[in-house]
Amino acid sequence: MSLREQFGKDVLLTGWGHSRFGKLTDETLESLIVQVSTEAIGNAGIEPGQIDEIYLGQFNSGMMPLAFPSSLALQVSEQLANVPSTRVENACASGSAAFQQGAKSLLACTAKTVLVIGAEKMTHAGADVVGAALLGADYDMAGRASSTGFTGLFAEVAKHYEKRYGAGAGNLSDVLGTIAAKNHRNGVDNPYAQLRKDLGEEFCRTVSDKNPMVADPLRRTDCSPVSDGAAAVVLSVAPTGGATAPVRLVGFGQANDFFPAERRDPTAFAATRVSWQRALGMAGVGLEDLDFAEVHDCFTIAELLMYEAMGLTDPGQGARAVEEGWVFKDGKLPVNVSGGLKAKGHPVGATGVSQHVIAAMQLTGTAGGMQLPTARRAAVQNMGGVGIANYVSVLEAL
Repeated sequence: MSLREQFGKDVLLTGWGHSRFGKLTDETLESLIVQVSTEAIGNAGIEPGQIDEIYLGQFNSGMMPLAFPSSLALQVSEQLANVPSTRVENACASGSAAFQQGAKSLLACTAKTVLVIGAEKMTHAGADVVGAALLGADYDMAGRASSTGFTGLFAEVAKHYEKRYGAGAGNLSDVLGTIAAKNHRNGVDNPYAQLRKDLGEEFCRTVSDKNPMVADPLRRTDCSPVSDGAAAVVLSVAPTGGATAPVRLVGFGQANDFFPAERRDPTAFAATRVSWQRALGMAGVGLEDLDFAEVHDCFTIAELLMYEAMGLTDPGQGARAVEEGWVFKDGKLPVNVSGGLKAKGHPVGATGVSQHVIAAMQLTGTAGGMQLPTARRAAVQNMGGVGIANYVSVLEAL
């Protein structure tokens, strides 16, 4: 049973906007929000006054002095005066959290048209400020000094994984290097991506002066970059006559895991798995019905574990999806055709909305050089913390 069958109505992505990701020194949080919101509203073919509600996904956590940005989108137009606007925060999943809140407003009949925005400004802050902010999303490390930050946390996940599965994981370092190379190669075709260079497998697999070890076994190429950027999407209950055909949300799922590390299996990503099951179950589809997926590869080990959490492989066998080419652009389930967070960049609050926008572009045949030959149904997966806050959406072309 799809979302439409369950609730008796559609949730449609009818317009979207996306900024370039990277070090955007000439942009402010406000300018980014206004840019993508204006683009999304125009793309949807509506007037700003038709927006009933706004949700803004943003993490911040001390990276910016302005901690109350919910009304910034009203700068788009006088027509947005008095429109309810709410900032939504759930660590690196803030964008998808905002997206799901927007969808629920439509399903609850409290709105017919919702503007969802994800935005983050990070590169102006020092590495110590960004590192401390991100560690605020970890129960055990929040407020503590760390030389490796969140990279160190995912490096521990990689070590646990290798210890548990050994040879079953293949040569983990090489597998992670191949994932990085895949995503960098895909990012070349993404005009919004921060890193648009095909680095090659050999570079990504090798520790060097230009690719140092950040936290063993994760090299620089295993880590997503600090980024600025924004994305926005208009959600509606009916087509709005926009520039492109709308895209339908057919299922979504959320699941949260326990916060203390001692209460979680470090390699299972149990709540991530549940979010996948809930989204696919609502949509009434299986992995075999998907044409591609955009997943949260904040680190390459996270993408590897995602293959297993979504059920593409059994636990400990994620390397098979890489070695047999399943997740490449011409494979049976292309993953991160956009370049993922690894190449596209990871402006924290923007990531989840960006994933939905990129998927919508694929499903409407407007993805340019990223375009897949067959793209009718997709999944988007966004995660906060080390598998703590988990969101999955299933989208399909009309």
